[in-house]
Amino acid sequence: MMALPGGRHLDSIPLPGQRLHLMQVDSVQRWMEDLKLMTECECMCVLQAKPISLEEDAQGDLILAGGPGPGDPLQLLLKRGWVISTELRKIGQKLAQDRWARVHSMSVRLTCHARSMVSEYSAVSRNSSQEMGQIEKLLMEKCSELSAVTERCLQVENEHVLKSMKACVSETLSTLGEHFGQLLELALTREVQALVRKIDASDNIYTTESTTGNLFSLTQEGAPLCRIIAKVDGVLCLADILTDDSHSEATRAEAAAVVAQVTSPHLPFTQHLSSFLESMEEIVTALLKLCQEASSGEVFLLASAALANITFFDTMACEMLLQLNAIRVLLEACSDKQRVDTPYTRDQIVTILANMSVLEQCASDIIQENGVQLIMGMLSEKPRSGTPAEVAACERVQQKAAVTLARLSRDPDVAREAVRLSCMSRLIELCRSPSERNSSDAVLVACLAALRRLASVCPEGLQDSDFQQLVQPRLVDSFLLCSNMEESFV
Repeated sequence: MMALPGGRHLDSIPLPGQRLHLMQVDSVQRWMEDLKLMTECECMCVLQAKPISLEEDAQGDLILAGGPGPGDPLQLLLKRGWVISTELRKIGQKLAQDRWARVHSMSVRLTCHARSMVSEYSAVSRNSSQEMGQIEKLLMEKCSELSAVTERCLQVENEHVLKSMKACVSETLSTLGEHFGQLLELALTREVQALVRKIDASDNIYTTESTTGNLFSLTQEGAPLCRIIAKVDGVLCLADILTDDSHSEATRAEAAAVVAQVTSPHLPFTQHLSSFLESMEEIVTALLKLCQEASSGEVFLLASAALANITFFDTMACEMLLQLNAIRVLLEACSDKQRVDTPYTRDQIVTILANMSVLEQCASDIIQENGVQLIMGMLSEKPRSGTPAEVAACERVQQKAAVTLARLSRDPDVAREAVRLSCMSRLIELCRSPSERNSSDAVLVACLAALRRLASVCPEGLQDSDFQQLVQPRLVDSFLLCSNMEESFV
């Protein structure tokens, strides 16, 4: 997936089955499209880069053969951007190895790609801004400068001179990358803004569905695109879709998916989401309603994931959920296998409960809805398939269930109910048996903390050996003891 220079890829939410027609991702089709970007070097190398390199890695050169379809500026930017980002990285690698012939040929090819991106985008986009025109000019000047200086390096044999020229090439390459990143972000921002305006202005349900699908696809390209969507208030545009019952469940679920991606706590930005607070109550209400009425596990997963991320974003969301009786809605859903049937979904539910449990009034709702018993069950979450993703999801469920229990046990009533349900026994088992927690240190720390909180309220529920090893010592000493335990003491 393409990312802007320095960007991170966003971990997407795993979907157990893709039944929503707008959420389908055909990996084979995506691979076939990417093949167009990876054809062999042909006449361009002869005409532009002079001699064809005989080095073994020359076969990996990237040349756009067919290119993106006409009239699709977003795809053009993403595909050209991916190629240029790859070329910049490879040039940096060859420069570090002092392979000057490769550096020069790749610099010439980079210039061709940059010129093609600028001219093709100009042909399919609306009139570009003055700022974009200035950055385009700076980009092409740096491309020409890079080609010229790397060509001169081919004629130099003195190592000391080459060393000083290498620093110049590195600086030029760095500046070129900055100009490219600025230009790409400006262009992508402009196109995403057009997409958001199209959703806002559309009265056609099919146009809204397809455009929302396009936004969701963009979130899969990584954190930089999520940041751009947030920057142009794309979340606010999606609020209208979420709160409008005339849209299909699939469209509202896809809007929830975009909200979940853009509000992910793993993204390295939050400043562009400040305007999101204006519509947070409407969005939270609509997402909870979507959870309550979801006809499938996929819809519930997407809506609950968006809610979970929003509770990280602002504690005000937790207060709103409490007022909306979200605990009852979520706990009732846990008994509905049609909506909640995977550890991924339970991960979202327990995340919401863990974040809500910081509120004092949450404890009474949990007791009233028999939530302690459900949390106890989550401490026993086990993977069905044994895939790494599912195992990791189960670890997160166990960890967050223990965190939730520790927070709620500030209330003596919750602590006594947890002891009555044998939660202490299960926590001890998770601490002492690495296989029960898949040897997860995060689960171990959370369970030790929960056990100590329960022991402070009901110490009579512990045996002396458990108290002396798991509660009385410093947390770090108990952690080291449990993390070094073997499964068998024979």
